[in-house]
Amino acid sequence: MKFNLFGKKNANDLVKNSPYIVATELVPYRLYANKTNSLVLFVRIKNITKDPLLTSLDLTVPSKLGLSENLFSKQKQVKVGEILSNQEKELRIEIFGNIDTDQGEYTLNINANAHFRDYSHIINSVTKSILLKVIK
Repeated sequence: MKFNLFGKKNANDLVKNSPYIVATELVPYRLYANKTNSLVLFVRIKNITKDPLLTSLDLTVPSKLGLSENLFSKQKQVKVGEILSNQEKELRIEIFGNIDTDQGEYTLNINANAHFRDYSHIINSVTKSILLKVIK
């Protein structure tokens, strides 16, 4: 990988092209309304660039869902670490509903971020939205 005068990576490949393939799976694939229950979101991130990338994952859920049993936590950042070229990593994140979770469709937002040097500098990111159905 080439660097410019200021120590930054050249923007030709990483900024223009998507650095990751993000695949998701919900197990079970829906929640039940007005009931305390949970499901597991599996996220697979594959580095499709030629270089290793320092990676993090940001997950945001709507107000009627949560990332903890009491539904206080609505956002989560997972520092995945370095993913080598053509390597795939899988993460497991639990999502909760409770008696306030109404029937309907909810959107979960995932951002996979490629970082430069440390987790405070983002080169590129991939965004994916998932629809989660809540049934009676």
